[in-house]
Amino acid sequence: MPARRRPAQTAAPAESAPRPEYRIEALAKGLRLLALFTEQHPAWRVSDMAAATGVPLPTVYRMVMTLTAEGYLVHLPNGDYRPGVRVLTLGSAALRSMDLVELATPELKALAEATGETVNLCVLTGDRVLYLVRIRNSDLVTANIQVGSTLPAVFTSIGKLLLAHLSDDELATRVTAGSFLPPHGPNAKLSLDELRDELAAIRKDGSAVQDEELAFGLRSIAVPVRDASGRVIAGLNVAVQARDWSAQRLIRELRPQAARTAQEISTLLGCSPE
Repeated sequence: MPARRRPAQTAAPAESAPRPEYRIEALAKGLRLLALFTEQHPAWRVSDMAAATGVPLPTVYRMVMTLTAEGYLVHLPNGDYRPGVRVLTLGSAALRSMDLVELATPELKALAEATGETVNLCVLTGDRVLYLVRIRNSDLVTANIQVGSTLPAVFTSIGKLLLAHLSDDELATRVTAGSFLPPHGPNAKLSLDELRDELAAIRKDGSAVQDEELAFGLRSIAVPVRDASGRVIAGLNVAVQARDWSAQRLIRELRPQAARTAQEISTLLGCSPE
């Protein structure tokens, strides 16, 4: 008997070359809106988004309302919109693979082992700090923080450190009344005017302390990480229980160790030792 011929199979479309009919134009327009938000332009009005993308204003308005409802945008008191937490967490997987994270992680682990305390690496995004690395040793109050989490920069040691290295114009753009909303700790400063003198001192001193400003019972000290040009691109901190560490002991014992680790990471990134 002649052999049966197998029915021809239709090849599945290659994922690397999507066909035009698979494109969802409304989704593409929404993504173009999100792509407008950059470090240089972190907040937009609806009318300006329409002008920048060429998408009709009513369409942009509906998209912005949808993105806000889903947590991808946040409506500011002045009428602007900025990226929401869901946009920030989407990037956490990519952030894990950055050279900064790969180079810094072994040094951070060594610092955590040497101190026996929790060590974090964060960057500034908008008016919040985004956690890139977290090595937790002690039972801290903020137990739910993990890689990809964000916290208000104005209440954290790393956040204040990174805000201190912004220009006055950029600081005023990033930090608004909404940046100081609760919850926060008992010693938190609640306006930019209250914070300005401390930011100037941080810039001069080279480190920042959080003294029960983020939460009751939590202290930390942060130092800067610099890139090859010497620009501050991130901060690392050592976080401790306030019952075990006074602010003075924190500065005396942990700041030198944190500063050495930050310098080692900066050197790995191409920054010349001071």
